[in-house]
Parts: sequence; structure tokens; C-alpha cells
Amino acid sequence: MSDLPSRVEIFEEGPREGFQSSAVVPTAQKLRLIDALAQTGLSQIDCTSFVNTRLVPQMADAEQIAAGLVKRPGVRYISLWLSESGFRRALATSFDLAPSVLCCVSSTAAEKNSGCSGAELIRRQGRMIDLYREHALPLEYAHLSNAFGCSYEGHISTAQAMATLEELLAVCAAHGALPRVVYLSDTVGAGTPQSVSSLIGAARSRWPEQQFALHLHDTRGMGLANAWAGLTMGISRFDASIGGLGGCPFSGARGTTGNICTEDLALMCEEMGIATGLDLDRLADCARLAEEIIGQDLPGKFKRAGRLGVALGAAA
Repeated sequence: MSDLPSRVEIFEEGPREGFQSSAVVPTAQKLRLIDALAQTGLSQIDCTSFVNTRLVPQMADAEQIAAGLVKRPGVRYISLWLSESGFRRALATSFDLAPSVLCCVSSTAAEKNSGCSGAELIRRQGRMIDLYREHALPLEYAHLSNAFGCSYEGHISTAQAMATLEELLAVCAAHGALPRVVYLSDTVGAGTPQSVSSLIGAARSRWPEQQFALHLHDTRGMGLANAWAGLTMGISRFDASIGGLGGCPFSGARGTTGNICTEDLALMCEEMGIATGLDLDRLADCARLAEEIIGQDLPGKFKRAGRLGVALGAAA
């Protein structure tokens, strides 16, 4: 237990990755959830995506969300883009910019999601870095998608993932910018504690000064187990989604689910004495609000079970 981090950062993905796979949600309801999340202690909320609205109509109101935000102190309100045009749209809004690059270990998944091969996707990231520099923006994140598996190509080996990340970081270096944080992303929930530990260990051995984070999905029920594996390897940054909301519409995974559940991950950390700075009760309220907004149950557990002492108090 002494090897675990004393504190972790949990960043919220629900309003962006969660709503991208649901029916179209009214902008006002999205803003309602974002503001509720901003009152839970979260320091970063991913609010929307600047992507092709024909392919992802759920994200067609990105500019309207930016215009409607009431920003609370201490909270970063970020957005995602995958292209130069998306970045320029984000640049014209009030969102806090988090410049990033991405690659995909599965070339098939890259074709489905970005319309190009995995190698071409990596090559394009050099232009994105140059564009960020033109606007005096440092590179913040790099995302290694499908780091553990792909619905189209099957299991991804540690060696495959490492080779793809090597190529991406080489492009970053060639353009004079290395990311502050590299996200190892289990895009379709294919990871296991063993594969998560293996990739983190290999990546840290290869790049000992680089900070790594995990973006995990719970498609096959191993999300929190994989988070535990990350914690034991010293990972202290995780993406999560309120209530377990969401899933990538282009992943090809049957039964695709969202990121690991924000409040359940926070509960696990709290029970182990790992600080998160998050208000569990307010997170549970947000999870129930998300269920109300989309009109269906979400897979998170804490929002129903509550705290142990409170749940059993009447019976005691």
C-alpha cells in the first residue's frame, strides 16, 4: 500500500465523451450538468467536442455550450478537437485550451475515427504542434488510443502500443514539443490489470521523466480493477465519467460503455486513504442528474448504495 499515490486527480469526461453516444441532449441540460459537476471539487471538466457535426450531431452545440458557461473559480472547462478546423473553432470560444496530439495503435480504428491510417494520423500531429506554437500554446496532452485492444483488430500487445507511442513522441520531438502528460487510453475497455501494468511499466522504463495517465473504459467490467493496477504502478491522473456515462460511437465495441465511473473511482480512492478533493455526495447527485437528463439508468454503484455508515445506519 505504501507504493500508492497519496493523492489522485480525477478529470471529468461525462459531458463530452458521455453525451457523444447518447441521443441529442438539449444544450441547457448539458450546461446544467456541467455546472453541477463544477461544484463537486473537480478541477477539469471536458465539456464538448469540436468535430464533424454530420457524424456526431450530439456535439453540434459546442459553441453554444461555451457561450452559456458560468465559469466557477478553480475549474478548467476544456474541449476536444481532432483537426485544425476543430482547433480553430475552439480557439474562438471561451473554453480553456488544452492542446493535444493523438495516435491510434489500431490502424483500422484510426480509419473509422479519423478517416486516415494510423501512420498518417501520427504524421498530421506535427502540423497541429506547429499550429499550437503559432498561438503560443504549449503541448499539454498526448493520447495513445486503443492502447490495449481494438474491436476490429483484437488484442494489442505492449510491444505494439510502445512502437506507436514511440512514433508519436518522435514526431513531437521533431516539432520541438513534448507533451506534459501522455494518456494511455483503453478506448474499448479491452485492458486487464496485467496488460495495464505491463504497458505502464514499459512506458515508464522507456521514458522515466514522462508523466503518464489512464483513460479507462468499463466495457467488460474491468475498469476499476484496471484503475487499481494503475494506482499500484503510481499513476495519479485518471479520466472518468459521471455515473459511467457514455462510450465512443466509432469504437465498434458491442455494449460500449463510458469511462470508469467518477464517483465509484473517487469512493475507492477515499476508502483506501487516497485523497481526491471530491465531494462524493455531490457527485452522486450529479450521477442521478445525468440519469434524469438521458432518461435511463447509468451503471455507477455509489449513487445508489451510498456511504456504508449511512446505508446501514437505520438497520443498526
